[in-house]
Amino acid sequence: MLLYVVLPNRLVVGPRWILPVLIALPLVPLSATKHRHPNESQWVRRLTIFLIGVITVANVTSMALLVHHLLNANVSQGRSLIYSAVAVWLTNVIVYGLWFWEMDRGGPHLRAGVDTLLPDLQFPQMENPQLAAPNWRPRFFDYLYTSFANGTSFAPADAMPLSLRAKALFASESIVSLVTIAVVAARAVNILR
Repeated sequence: MLLYVVLPNRLVVGPRWILPVLIALPLVPLSATKHRHPNESQWVRRLTIFLIGVITVANVTSMALLVHHLLNANVSQGRSLIYSAVAVWLTNVIVYGLWFWEMDRGGPHLRAGVDTLLPDLQFPQMENPQLAAPNWRPRFFDYLYTSFANGTSFAPADAMPLSLRAKALFASESIVSLVTIAVVAARAVNILR
């Protein structure tokens, strides 16, 4: 929410307050269900996925507006462009960390139960259990780091995507990161000279 609020008005669709409100309202009931468990209500998962989807669409829209503004306007403020690109990129890393967290093996509520689903992501600790603590399981930070590594290298650097949906998420994150870093940031650096 905070990263969206700091974006310039030209990169926000509609009233600036609408997305933070859409994000904040579901956070109250989602926060009330502090621990995800196998028997949680379907509405919790659906609301979580909807919320992540809204943030993803808003961020991709901000990235598209950033590129549009860069190509069609006389951009002379490189610092503002860099700050905007950083906000879009950071949001991208966070939102895809959430996607990986919600997608792998059916989400955190199913991973908390008996592990019967095949993994969508294979972490090094799963491949080499002797290198991990006993009963190691990926936590949110593991998914966030995977998103960070993919968002900076444009390729899986930590966990390997195994399922089609994991590969699609990795590819879409890489596309947004590539456009944000390579196109927008490169142009902003040229403006600063």
